[in-house]
Amino acid sequence: MADPVPALVVRDLEKRFRDPETGEARVAVSLPELELDAGGALAVSGESGSGKTTLLHVIAGILPADRGDVEIAGERMTGRSEAARDRLRARHVGYVFQTFNLLPSMTALENVALGMTFRPRTGTKALPAARAALDRVGLSGRLRHRPHQLSVGQQQRVAIARALAGRPALVLADEPTSNLDRVNGLACLALLREFAAESGAALLVVSHDPDVLATFPRTLRLEVPAGAAP
Repeated sequence: MADPVPALVVRDLEKRFRDPETGEARVAVSLPELELDAGGALAVSGESGSGKTTLLHVIAGILPADRGDVEIAGERMTGRSEAARDRLRARHVGYVFQTFNLLPSMTALENVALGMTFRPRTGTKALPAARAALDRVGLSGRLRHRPHQLSVGQQQRVAIARALAGRPALVLADEPTSNLDRVNGLACLALLREFAAESGAALLVVSHDPDVLATFPRTLRLEVPAGAAP
């Protein structure tokens, strides 16, 4: 039997941004290697300027890498066009944004279902899957509520449901507890980890919170790259 394909493989990754004043290219993130198996969980920490959010954006294909390779579920993200990266992200990646990124005019159910419309047809119908995901995060009674009618913690749960409803291979979460108090933050983090484990998804969480980092058996600390902007 062949070995299972890792959910995420990163090799020799680098992303640079050009300084608008000097025109000089500065390193924003540099990561020699990273591997995360299906069902695995990893927390990434680092001081400001170490490239934590940039790393998530490059892994997800939101930003192109300047060097190196990213593979998700055996498919190469790097070296593709923007449209091809978008399609690969839709197939394999769920993303929990720090600011939730819920559409204010849509209900909780519509926000979760919308996230699934960008995925290729797999036989999974968006609305039933969205309802099931919202039920899993304890929001079956809030399906018709819009974001402004939900508490911050409930909005975070909608974001978690949206990221996991399509059963992605990899879930990325950027500071998922930063907008919540400690009790609600750790509860949402536990829910995210449980839901990801049930789905068989690998989970990569960026956080600066020591309480969050302490819950992960495996952590990675990013350093500010040499040549990064001060």
